Amino acid sequence: MTTMTKFSMLALALGALTCGPITAHAADQAIPPKPATATSKATEPTTKAGATKADAAPTPSAPIHKVSTETVDSYVKATFGKAPEEWQQRIVPDDTMKACNQFRNEVPTDIAEAIMQREIKKVTFPADGKLLGDWKAGAKIANNGRGGQFSDKADTVNGGNCYACHQMAPSEVSFGTLGPSLTHYGKDRNYTEAEIKQAYTKIYNSQAVVPCSNMPRFGTNGFLTEQQIKDVMAFLFDPESPVNK
Repeated sequence: MTTMTKFSMLALALGALTCGPITAHAADQAIPPKPATATSKATEPTTKAGATKADAAPTPSAPIHKVSTETVDSYVKATFGKAPEEWQQRIVPDDTMKACNQFRNEVPTDIAEAIMQREIKKVTFPADGKLLGDWKAGAKIANNGRGGQFSDKADTVNGGNCYACHQMAPSEVSFGTLGPSLTHYGKDRNYTEAEIKQAYTKIYNSQAVVPCSNMPRFGTNGFLTEQQIKDVMAFLFDPESPVNK
């Protein structure tokens, strides 16, 4: 396991790669006023008429307001102001992310179907037909949280940062819980070809399987190479992988 903290600015970069403008799902929700602190009448100062302030007419609370999507997008764009132009284009949402942002990831069935049909066309399977690589290399990729920042050196190798969201090898004690546990992943699925192809599709382009998924589109957006995806697949499905022990 690398000593690098897995939860890093990579999360922001992956959001830029996969989710367009990072419009927080709570961005345009009403912000409720802070509740008043309850105070005993016995300790309330009295008015000239002998009534406590608690008996007086309540002071109107601050008006509830909304933060517009345009304001949030403008702020996010400003934070990328020093990034190269190619990076600034990455925060522009595609049709899929526009729909997910609009419906806060709870898209109607017809739009969900449209997303999957659109995204599956972006999935490219290996020309050699092989979906599994080297599980040992895959273990390193899963543990690597580097890459995804415009300040990276040109020779920086991107990692999958898989443990930031998933439990994988049982021996690893540091993992996130945003995604489901992947322990015994291949074993539980009997290592079938259909499950292997489905998992490859999910890693390559999560939106082709689960509309508005939180998972990055690693292959479609070119964040991981085909060989890297194969190696991560082997980490999940090779019977000798610690994931399946």
